[in-house]
Amino acid sequence: MLDARGCGSGTNPLSSGSNVSSWKEVVIGPETTLGEAIARVDASRLQVAVVVNEEGKLIGVLTDGDIRRAILRGQGLDSPVHQAMNRNATSVSAGATRDEMLALMRRKVIRHLPVLDPADRLIGLVTLDALIGAVQRPNWVVLMAGGLGTRLQPLTHERPKPLLPVGGKPMIEAILESFAEQGFRHIFLCVNYKAEMIREHVGNGERWGVQIEYLHEPSRLGTAGGLRLLAKRPEHPVIVMNGDVLTRISFDNLLRFHEDQSAVATMVVRDYQLQVPYGVVRLEGGQIRAIEEKPVHAFLVNAGIYVLSPEAFDYLPACEPADMPDLFQGIVRAGKLAAAFPLREYWIDVGRMDELERANREWDSSRR
Repeated sequence: MLDARGCGSGTNPLSSGSNVSSWKEVVIGPETTLGEAIARVDASRLQVAVVVNEEGKLIGVLTDGDIRRAILRGQGLDSPVHQAMNRNATSVSAGATRDEMLALMRRKVIRHLPVLDPADRLIGLVTLDALIGAVQRPNWVVLMAGGLGTRLQPLTHERPKPLLPVGGKPMIEAILESFAEQGFRHIFLCVNYKAEMIREHVGNGERWGVQIEYLHEPSRLGTAGGLRLLAKRPEHPVIVMNGDVLTRISFDNLLRFHEDQSAVATMVVRDYQLQVPYGVVRLEGGQIRAIEEKPVHAFLVNAGIYVLSPEAFDYLPACEPADMPDLFQGIVRAGKLAAAFPLREYWIDVGRMDELERANREWDSSRR
């Protein structure tokens, strides 16, 4: 199996701001398993793996979107990466200028450029972030933070769920920090229960370097109905997330997946397994044909994170309360594309006492 040592040893003179060893860590061979490729991608934070042959020549790239599409197709983690990679990867020669690379990335709508020598051997990797620096994203974020927190009583008798501590700080702070670190600057909090306590604690978001506005529900409108309180239609896709979800997801990857799919709406989904506690009997004509002992059934379930294109707001119910599944069903009934983004990062829904205790044990250590 090829590793980083299988490619050319030259450095990339164009990879300003990047660590040379980091790109070498994501160079893999075509028989590398999908599971190992995922581990390499996650460890490097480059969100891409570059696939080369025995001579170190580029044969494909594997982006986060390629990985998630492979998972949705049912490709196993032990399958070879060449079954999931993009064989038509765009690359650049070592002589290209910064402006040429930026123009190529924008034209192709890509964030990574393998750098090749005259013999097509990989000698480096240019990233969009290294070329232009940290990006401030124009996308709005809406956090649904108005729930009663009934399952966390009596803790929520005195304070709303977003202010319950996780890792030594209120849960809402951990969520806001995550969005701020990833370049999101305009955040709406949809509030109802003990709204003034949330306003008083969070304020205008200045301490996180973000702008926070409040959508105050006069009565409970559901996880989608509160979006009607936005003063104007958004110009870019909006991320909507339940205010009790803690996750290490890359929201940039989520947005790119949504746009690559040309979706009107995207729902983040996660694996959920349910085991039947008995032997399941298969009958045919009244006769037992097989007995399956305690089978496990796997499902994809809603993770409480969504991306909505501006068009999706046309399908919000006009007046009555509505939840996100209602909105998605309306979009599907209209014949529009609703995509599923399979989650593989850390995620927890802090809805019950045991989940709150688990989040306090895990949240700080879940950061890669």
